[in-house]
Amino acid sequence: MNALTESSFAWEPITPRGVAAFARASFERLLVVQSIFAILATVAVVWVLSNGFFPTVVSAISQLPESGDITRGKLNWAGDSPKLLAEGHFLAFSVDLKHSGTLRSPAQFQFEFGANSVWILSLFGMTEVDYPADQSFYFSRPGVQPAWGAWAPEILGLAAIGTFFGLLLTWALLTTIYFLPVWLIAFFANRELNFRQSWKLSGAMLMPGAMLMTLAIVLYGAGVFDLVKLLFAAGMHVVIGLIYVCVGPFFLRRAVPGEKGNPFTHPGKN
Repeated sequence: MNALTESSFAWEPITPRGVAAFARASFERLLVVQSIFAILATVAVVWVLSNGFFPTVVSAISQLPESGDITRGKLNWAGDSPKLLAEGHFLAFSVDLKHSGTLRSPAQFQFEFGANSVWILSLFGMTEVDYPADQSFYFSRPGVQPAWGAWAPEILGLAAIGTFFGLLLTWALLTTIYFLPVWLIAFFANRELNFRQSWKLSGAMLMPGAMLMTLAIVLYGAGVFDLVKLLFAAGMHVVIGLIYVCVGPFFLRRAVPGEKGNPFTHPGKN
């Protein structure tokens, strides 16, 4: 069998042949498949937040004193300093009123609360954020714990909604960018493809990279990947999409003479 023959099974957007089949599928089928991939990515993101990040936040809150606040741009802290509040694989929280630099965590992100600002330390360096002078915040267990209990489910819900619809909108934008190059490659490769089919094919081409990124997020949440590997996977998932843009059209059937004149119409299924 020719390795570049076209498949008619449009439910498997992983292999080049499976992706190419979506050129002949309906827009509804493409949306269903993209929604499934978006749901998988959403579940992965929510799982990492709820199991990797949130427990450290809860632990840090439990270490806060009975009284304390941030008022007029200054942290009112009566406890020991420097002090590590909580530390996990992803997050660490500490208090160092003088930002002395004596307390550093191997966590991927560390929030260090000083007298007048919070330092955010990570692989990307250090960022200092001053406390707002016109606002006040609780910095005590009785004040922060109820607020976190109320907001934690809301944060997860917003993360889920943002991830799902954000992915669908991003894929729609990228599909609109990719579909013309895909059609041009198919045209010069003498493959049977019109503009509508090219748009659907481009949308399906994003799914292999999306699956790689979802797997990378799961591995990151499991502690197998660190932040560097996660960023590398993010770059690779873009590269994979570009590879499919170049390769995917060759898995379509060849156009017969006279069929390449009008890209907006096609005698077959659109």
